[in-house]
Amino acid sequence: MVSDSKPIPRRGLVVGNYCHDVLHRDSLVVAETLGGAASFVSVILDALSLPFHTVSKVGPDFAYSAVTSNHPPIIIPDSQTTLFHAHFGSPNPDRLLNRVRSCHPIRPQDLPDQPRFGFGLAVGVGGEILPDTLEKMLDICDHVFVDVQALIRRFDSVDGRVSHVALRESGFFHLLPRVAFLKASADEAAFIDVQEARKWCCVLVTHGKHGCEVFSQNAAFLAAPFEADQVDRTGAGDCFLAGFSSGIVRGLPVPDAALLGNFFGSLAVGQVGPPKLHSTLIQMVKDEMHKRKVHDIPCLERRNELPGFRKSPEQDQFYASLVTAKAIVMCQIQASEPNLLSPPKVLEQNNAKTRLSLNSVQEEPIPSVDASDLTYQTEVITIRFRCLKAGWIVLLYFFWVNLLGCAAVPPLTVNCTYFLSGLHLLTGLSASSSVSALNFT
Repeated sequence: MVSDSKPIPRRGLVVGNYCHDVLHRDSLVVAETLGGAASFVSVILDALSLPFHTVSKVGPDFAYSAVTSNHPPIIIPDSQTTLFHAHFGSPNPDRLLNRVRSCHPIRPQDLPDQPRFGFGLAVGVGGEILPDTLEKMLDICDHVFVDVQALIRRFDSVDGRVSHVALRESGFFHLLPRVAFLKASADEAAFIDVQEARKWCCVLVTHGKHGCEVFSQNAAFLAAPFEADQVDRTGAGDCFLAGFSSGIVRGLPVPDAALLGNFFGSLAVGQVGPPKLHSTLIQMVKDEMHKRKVHDIPCLERRNELPGFRKSPEQDQFYASLVTAKAIVMCQIQASEPNLLSPPKVLEQNNAKTRLSLNSVQEEPIPSVDASDLTYQTEVITIRFRCLKAGWIVLLYFFWVNLLGCAAVPPLTVNCTYFLSGLHLLTGLSASSSVSALNFT
């Protein structure tokens, strides 16, 4: 196991308001949870042991003080916490988002007086980041990662429905040459003119289950997605940006950082609210990140010459390692707690945290999970099959690399726990009684 005693990157700065999120499906409230990109980003940065300071504003009605105690917000006595209602319909999976109320904006004077931060993330969701605020971030942070939703969102004056304005008309466009990375969803990309924006900064465009694209002035590539069972996609883009920026700050090549972003985005969609991350999984990810580190946080002034901007032959190995890490932990969880495999509605209800008081809402009874239920059995078999199949793929890949002497990839130590975990789930064999790792050198 790799120790965390290695040098810690300089402190970061996360700017964006915490929110209350209410999720509706087919006009029924199904969950109420902590929201705001800053809450999702904080979970990932904390998990990966990156030190940072958060600037976020809420009202006295904020319901998640205990959850955010490590990164407490600024409480504005005469305001209310920003509230969003997200509406999902069965026929139409697209989300409709309304800002019901908003807290005060974050102004330049709200940012810390600390002379310099190693990195910054501008992750507003409700229009709280002003052009002057972003400019101050650019002044005091060595490298700034920006979610374009903080710049181009607009809100209907009647019902708060979220829409977008072109980046050129947002009041932020002139700051683009000073931004390190600009992240946008596929829907938001239409409002920023990617071909124009990539002349000034690196642009990340997320495509959900299809992965993400990364653009610089003279280069572009697609980073592969990770399989996930979607429960709620709220916050997936935030977790992507947190994972990506963490990879860059920790010295990963840009393609590996993009994979790391996709990985954490895939974890986010399986839960409601900021994700709960398994400590074993996080340690395995940290270990893989340490192996892949190629430099300290890179000089981003010449972005087309970033070390490792283009995909390396070893990137498939990093991808396989992340898949393996996730599968190992999932197999262990499913073996020890099989009832975690529950229908999406149950999972969705169980992951929702503190519920706000809504008198108009009637709670639906949560159905019990019966191990004999056909759907349950099908999901169990699916998980087991995926573990076994992926285990064989990983083993065959490394046999091919090492036994056939592929020069592009060096000899490797092959972790077979993935395969053995799948075999254990499928057949009932004890993985602990078998050899856990094989060395091919």
